[in-house]
Amino acid sequence: MQTVAIFGVGLIGGSFALALRKGGFGGRIIGVSSDQTIRAALDLGVIDEALPAREAASQADLLYLSQPIHKIAECLEELDAWVKPGALITDAGSTKTLIVDRASQKITRAQFLGGHPMAGRERRGVEAAEADLFQGRPYVLTPLTPGDLESPAAREFQEWIPRIGSFPIIMSAEEHDQTVAFTSHLPQLASTALAALLESRFNNQTRVYGPALVDSTRLALSSFEIWGDILDTNRDAVRLALASYIAKLEEFRGALDTPTLRRGFDAGARFAARLRDVT
Repeated sequence: MQTVAIFGVGLIGGSFALALRKGGFGGRIIGVSSDQTIRAALDLGVIDEALPAREAASQADLLYLSQPIHKIAECLEELDAWVKPGALITDAGSTKTLIVDRASQKITRAQFLGGHPMAGRERRGVEAAEADLFQGRPYVLTPLTPGDLESPAAREFQEWIPRIGSFPIIMSAEEHDQTVAFTSHLPQLASTALAALLESRFNNQTRVYGPALVDSTRLALSSFEIWGDILDTNRDAVRLALASYIAKLEEFRGALDTPTLRRGFDAGARFAARLRDVT
């Protein structure tokens, strides 16, 4: 792998470029993004050069698609005519089923391997990129078949995952989307819903709140420009996650003066402790 083309040099794409460099990558990193983002990425030393999408794709050994989900799907409509044989196309989309299905239909001259680095921040843009963003975080790969992991290009990409600080997890696109509906999308919506509720009820200038509220609403700073695509492409799983959460809240509401609530607190504390043991 000598040339990497990053389509969408924002938080994730920019961090991937910086993590590659920190991990020892000595090749060329090309950026494909908006003019404003490209200028910032060049100024910050995140990429070596910028090229139009067709030229970048034709030169790259690895194409890393880190745009919003619908943009990735649109990009897959065109890439096959541009890529060189033997190249690997992967993505960083937060949902996988749509992207993997589209790639299986459209990519024939190169290999596609779906991916999702489970890392992020509430801030967007290449200015927020950092080389350690993926440190200690899972990197999900969603091959269509086990053989998709055995090609030379796929093997080399997997070797880079620990070098950028992550560890790989292999699952199907469908299993991924069902899982992240609970572990990623539900926390985002819970935080946003809480902040939206309080926005209409309280004046935060009163300062009557503690760090719990600040922590609980951190994800509400996230942009709908990113989350709109995520929720649109995982609706059924997200509806199930929301229904399950609402049912649990209803259980808590009915248990405010019973031992059931203590059991709920105990169960929540056990999960929270386990989560912190592995992160």
